[in-house]
Amino acid sequence: MNPQFEVLPGYHHTLGANWDGAGVNFAIFSAHAERVELCIYDTSGKRERERITLPECTEQIWHGYVPGIVPGDCYGYRVYGPYDPANGHRFNPNKLLVDPYAKQLIGSIKWSDAHLGYRANSPREDLSFDRRDNSRAMPKCVVIDPAYTWGDDKRPLIHPSDSVIYEAHVRGMTIKHEALDQSIRGSYAGLGDKHIIQYLKSLGVTSVELMPIHHFVDDRFLVDKNLSNYWGYSTLNFFAPEQRYFSGASSGRTMAKSGGNLNEIKQMVRKLHDAGIEVILDVVYNHTCEGDHRGPSLSFKGIDNSSYYRLLNDNKRYYLNDTGCGNTLNVNHPRVLQMVMDSLRYWVTDMHVDGFRFDLATSLARDEQGYNDRSAFLSAVGQDPLLSQVKLYAEPWDIGPGGYQLGKFPAGWSEWNDQYRDTVRRYWRGDDSVLPRFAGSVFGSSDVFNHSGRGAWSSVNFVTTHDGYTLADVVSYRERHNEANGEDNRDGHNANYSDNYGVEGHTDDPSVNEYRNLQRRNMIATVMLSQGVPMLLAGDEIGKTQGGNNNAYCQDNEINWIDWSQVEKDAEFLSFVKLAIALRKSQPLLRLRKFVGNDDQVKVTWCDPSGSPMTDHQWGESFAKCVSVLLEANVPETSAEVQGSPAELLSELRPASKLLIVFNASKEQVNIHFPKESGVIEWQCQLDTANPGPIKAAPVADNFMMAASALVVYAPAF
Repeated sequence: MNPQFEVLPGYHHTLGANWDGAGVNFAIFSAHAERVELCIYDTSGKRERERITLPECTEQIWHGYVPGIVPGDCYGYRVYGPYDPANGHRFNPNKLLVDPYAKQLIGSIKWSDAHLGYRANSPREDLSFDRRDNSRAMPKCVVIDPAYTWGDDKRPLIHPSDSVIYEAHVRGMTIKHEALDQSIRGSYAGLGDKHIIQYLKSLGVTSVELMPIHHFVDDRFLVDKNLSNYWGYSTLNFFAPEQRYFSGASSGRTMAKSGGNLNEIKQMVRKLHDAGIEVILDVVYNHTCEGDHRGPSLSFKGIDNSSYYRLLNDNKRYYLNDTGCGNTLNVNHPRVLQMVMDSLRYWVTDMHVDGFRFDLATSLARDEQGYNDRSAFLSAVGQDPLLSQVKLYAEPWDIGPGGYQLGKFPAGWSEWNDQYRDTVRRYWRGDDSVLPRFAGSVFGSSDVFNHSGRGAWSSVNFVTTHDGYTLADVVSYRERHNEANGEDNRDGHNANYSDNYGVEGHTDDPSVNEYRNLQRRNMIATVMLSQGVPMLLAGDEIGKTQGGNNNAYCQDNEINWIDWSQVEKDAEFLSFVKLAIALRKSQPLLRLRKFVGNDDQVKVTWCDPSGSPMTDHQWGESFAKCVSVLLEANVPETSAEVQGSPAELLSELRPASKLLIVFNASKEQVNIHFPKESGVIEWQCQLDTANPGPIKAAPVADNFMMAASALVVYAPAF
């Protein structure tokens, strides 16, 4: 067969497939390869047109320039080298591999043993060598044209202390929204639709944190059980977006050649930016979908296994598994670190995203001695002139040694605070001896985060996330109900600090439902009144339930999808959530940038029900469950950040120089006296979880009767 394409040496300094208008330069890193073949496919990704050996290797980068290749053409790699698992090498040219720098993929994996680099069921296990070709069942990389006109797109640039995060799933958020055209439900275009954006604006959130949209795979063991990796924490490629979230309107050869697929994401981001809403990506750089030594060879494992992954020092056949997912990406290797940094910069520069939430971030910051806040990764991000300016959120734990590192990340980072979640749930459940930790949580967990010049926004405060119960389930279930996952209800968290308040699951008992709704209001209000960065799980504001499933990672169905009919059914709670967010935005005292104690402009006094300052003895009483906090500051009335909240919610809210918040988790009413030293003549109620409707009570001067299991906020009457 006569070759269709010539190949020139090209260059090595830019990895991936880069089109210049006349052809494409291909460059891929492999320190231990002996030869690299480029397999060129047609635009369908089904017919291989030619194989070309990359002619040059410079500084461990294999590269070549192929004139005539255009956007929309597809490709993959076959990499030659030793198959020697005992020494960390798993090269197998029979396996077509995905370019780690591919910007777009087409097609999906069809599982079979052909994806294994070794012979399945061999007595020598993964030490054997498999000669089957897997190319027909592999996704193909797509050459893209990166051009896009962003126009006057502007980042919202919201200060972390002013942020209200909404954690959402592209598909789950939009798949059942009846106002959306059927062709864009479950897609990036759906998330950028005016109906979704109007809803987010009415809610008052400032930032949408999207669960993983890097290209991921459905694990074979899930496919075998007719399940899927709904959450998306099984990454195959860190540049290419997940293609199942593209709408029907942006599929096909024409759109692929014009960059239409990627443009759909860019249009989504721009529309959210136009509405003043940030886009944060949940990213998974700690491991990949290739699993352990028994896993498939899809990309990194076959390109340079010993460079891309952390292997056991005494037996490089096996992988270090600090992530619990079979492998750990070796970000301490300079080229792997470069890939992660290039990926992050790509999503900021080309996709205009505003920040990242790093899954199992401890794995990224661990070197040979353990977790290191000056690790190669943290140092690289901290000094990068681009990445150091975007939002950085860490999930500060993994299952490796010393894996729990809450509060240990450097200045500039915020961290998911699971201790906040557990403490708030326990407090409102009525547990004993929780009050001191609860009070600390309300003020940004300063005992954990107040060091190294960090701000009060270091703590990301939440009571629910995708991983665990929804808010409705926190108050409806004592035990997990994960039978649908096919693991005999053994998976998921044991310690949920939840309660069903008399009936497990759904009930028509009005007294039980009334109390559940009260507890939902208490927890949401606590999140919005706490110092730090509040985060709301999408659907919690309208009573989303997973039927008690606290590990719904594999459920691409009604268990996870938002039921938008709940907007009307749970309208009262939705209105309360909007009010709580608007109250936070209207009060600078609720959005401090410095920890209390580091800011001499703010005074905080914790008081008992009599209005007197709390004593050490009172803090130590195990049964203590009622406390108030007086915040005082000189706050200009013009400093409120109220954008994005409906005007009707703000008519009675304005910045106050004093606020009194009263928490009562006891089962009894309590007579609350206002602190005499406050200097306030009359107080006006701003929010009351026991009375969720519009506040109509007259101002009060001395005391009031506090409802059981409730929270109230008072400001000076005006």
